[in-house]
Amino acid sequence: MDPPCCCKKYYFDFIPQHTQQNQQPIQMEKDPANLEYLRSQNVPDLVDGAIQQLVKEKPKEARPWLAEYFEYPPHGLARGVKKLEKWIQVGCGDAPYNCPEKNATFAPDGKCPDEMPDLSQHNNFMAEFLRDHKDVYDKYKNVETKNGVTLAMCMKTGVDNPGHPHIKTVGLTAGDEESYEVFKEVFDPIIDARHSGYGPEAKQPTDLDLSKVSDTDMDPDNKYIETTRVRTGRSIRGFRLPPTIAFEERRKLEALSVKGLKNLTGDLKGDYYPLHGSHSYAAKPNGMSEEKEAELRKMGNLFQEPDSTLLLASGMGRHWPDGRGVFHNENKNLFVWVGEEDHLRIVSMQRDKNMKETFGRFVRSCEEVQKVLKTEGSDFMHSDHLGWVLTCPSNLGTGLRAGTMVNLPLLSARADFKDILKKMRLQARGTGGVDSASSGGKWDISNSDRIGKSEVELVNLLIEGVAQCIKWEKLLEEGKTEEVDKAVAAVEG
Repeated sequence: MDPPCCCKKYYFDFIPQHTQQNQQPIQMEKDPANLEYLRSQNVPDLVDGAIQQLVKEKPKEARPWLAEYFEYPPHGLARGVKKLEKWIQVGCGDAPYNCPEKNATFAPDGKCPDEMPDLSQHNNFMAEFLRDHKDVYDKYKNVETKNGVTLAMCMKTGVDNPGHPHIKTVGLTAGDEESYEVFKEVFDPIIDARHSGYGPEAKQPTDLDLSKVSDTDMDPDNKYIETTRVRTGRSIRGFRLPPTIAFEERRKLEALSVKGLKNLTGDLKGDYYPLHGSHSYAAKPNGMSEEKEAELRKMGNLFQEPDSTLLLASGMGRHWPDGRGVFHNENKNLFVWVGEEDHLRIVSMQRDKNMKETFGRFVRSCEEVQKVLKTEGSDFMHSDHLGWVLTCPSNLGTGLRAGTMVNLPLLSARADFKDILKKMRLQARGTGGVDSASSGGKWDISNSDRIGKSEVELVNLLIEGVAQCIKWEKLLEEGKTEEVDKAVAAVEG
């Protein structure tokens, strides 16, 4: 008999002849019910995939290799996850995060306790609201969406993470699109507080018209700007959001997402690379190679397993790394993360000052993927009130961050530098990301708002604001400090 490798046609012939010693062969061919059960459970595909990978790797001992192969989400942990610290492993299986070591034990069954948890020492927007509105908790503690998402699932990250005295998080995530409507009395006031005034009747403008983007040259001397970048998230209708999405549901989401991304043509054309160790994508059954992983990491375009209780408690790490990956075009100036904190995270970038071109690539990629989704009976999640619907309320509206890495050593040396930017609706991050320090006066400057303004408005705020900052930097180089002081005073006033 031929060996049972790499071909499903051998599967049912193989099983009856390979039972353990002194056992009677299982006569599956004579029992259609058994065959139908195995097919309904996708066992032939599962075993065939294992055999293909076994023959490819040819481990010295097949039996322990197979045991480890089947110890994979949703029934176990992926091999790469087993190398992580135990408190991270707890959040990378199938069950909700339940880690006494990190005091993260709220609602492991996904249901709200009858009594609201003690939130007196918590510093997040969710706790702040519910402390004063226990009646809202009582009203919704036994309510769930059509997909089975509960209030407990949405607020778990905020209960398990009391927060930092000086860093105020939202403390609430959506489990599906309907969460924002079913738990409206919880989400709306928290959205309003988080975005400093965005009431339940507010309408979010959406404008992706490239012709309306400013033609202002931010850096006429080509001296100060190193890179431009536009990024946002998108959620796909018909699927639960990452905190609560099921194993097979996540795989279907990945398949649909990749179908849309592989439809991109021209300068957007590229390929999809599932995370290393993922078995969800048939074209790359073990995920991207370690070499590809290292390449993307070096470029800053690879996401990794959640390593904070804030993300683990929300459910972001479940089934890691299955159903997740990175798409990029051939020019490597368009990257799309699939299955991270949002269904899709889209990043357009380039190493020059041309923000209009960067934004245009972003818009085209979104539009082309959306066309495929619509032909499949789906679409991006969007509403008149919330704009583009995403997992965290902090990213609602446009979810967009348009940024540029710019060198402003003299202007940024001012004590009021970040205050100036704040008045211009901008924010500055160091070269290492959020809350990091600057390196030699180099800053990642981006729009501070996400909601209440359109995409075009936010991009134009960035363009005009950075152009002004560079003008001030040039004046300071010329020693014209008083002129800058007057201009800054006018902005601040």
